Amino acid sequence: MFKNENGDISVKKVVTSIVSLVVVLVLLGLVFASFEIIQAGERGVVLVWGRFDRVLNEGFHLVNPISSNIVVMDVKVSKLEAGASAASKDLQIVTSAVALNYHPDYEGIGWIYQNVGRNYEERIIIPAIQESVKASTALFTAEELISKRAAVKDAIKLALAERLSKFKIVVDDFSIINFDFSAEFNNAIESKQVAEQQALKAENDLRRIEVEAKQRIEQATAEAEAIRIQAQAITSQGGADYVKLKLVEKW
Repeated sequence: MFKNENGDISVKKVVTSIVSLVVVLVLLGLVFASFEIIQAGERGVVLVWGRFDRVLNEGFHLVNPISSNIVVMDVKVSKLEAGASAASKDLQIVTSAVALNYHPDYEGIGWIYQNVGRNYEERIIIPAIQESVKASTALFTAEELISKRAAVKDAIKLALAERLSKFKIVVDDFSIINFDFSAEFNNAIESKQVAEQQALKAENDLRRIEVEAKQRIEQATAEAEAIRIQAQAITSQGGADYVKLKLVEKW
């Protein structure tokens, strides 16, 4: 038995006090649990007894902590790098490295959680990248993949946007990091470039020879004309014209 100044305090009163304290603490916990803050760049998917109910936007919200559970989803722009192997139009094997900037559709984040889940990168985006790269690469030859890189990028981006839009994913930007070809193709390209350079050098040499030959002909013609004039001057008027010509030249 517990004692106070007036006498014994019953065990019942002590238990009642403890229970009341616990109830107050539980109620305070429920009150604080009712407050939910969704940060910038996020959305809150509300599940009521495990079923999708609604989506909370950024800001402060009151929810029922007993029946509701909040799943926070990131909707900021994310970057994903991936690789894909494909065949070009002329059946050259191409290994691509690409980068995608994307974000979940703000209005479709509830649908994404219901139908795909939080790991939508692995389930949806990476397979979509690989399929889009394969489908678009097949439209170009290996050389066109190099010379028409901007057109290849646009084709892949368009195909990727169409695929991901079905799953409420928005494509913000897309870029090709690198194209890698087989060693045989690289050697063939190098040989072609060497041959083109040699052909260009030979063409330039031919033009130079033609110009030099023309210059020599013109020089020889001028010299022959000069000799003819000199000979004519010597034989005419006792050489007086020739003497005048020399005086002019000297002057």
